[in-house]
Amino acid sequence: MKKGKTTSIILALILCLPGFLLAKTTVSLKGVHLCCKSCVTGVAKAAQSAGASATSKPQQKLVIIEAADDATASKAVTAGAKAGYYGKSSNPSIAIKTDLKDATVTSASVSGVHLCCGKCVRAVDKAIDSLKGASGHTAEKNSATFKVTGSFSLKALLDALHENGLHGQISK
Repeated sequence: MKKGKTTSIILALILCLPGFLLAKTTVSLKGVHLCCKSCVTGVAKAAQSAGASATSKPQQKLVIIEAADDATASKAVTAGAKAGYYGKSSNPSIAIKTDLKDATVTSASVSGVHLCCGKCVRAVDKAIDSLKGASGHTAEKNSATFKVTGSFSLKALLDALHENGLHGQISK
């Protein structure tokens, strides 16, 4: 190989290398409950705690997470769920995972749902109103835990929360 061709190949590799080193993973979460500035800030802090960034588009109920790699993006999505937020992921391999065992119950405790304001509580109202067999809940602004009563499926409860952009840990 001639010296000029070798130099050109090396130069091309050097110019392309930053793109490989700075490769990013972007995942969108649709349907996230983002009713106010506190919700938007909560999502951003959760992503940041995992080493990623989050851009929220409240009108579209959309959160865009950017991370250095898939593992970091997955940690950011998990951190968002732990902070009480849910959105359908654009990447099924980077999505909120739950290990909830389904059962029909007469009451359940829900913790970790983001409830910073009255609009967040109204999102819980809407979720519980849509839950077949539920008769009520005790969610209030800033509560860390609330109870749901009636006769309902735990999985259906989680699905109802998810439909309203919320996530929480559910126990009998």
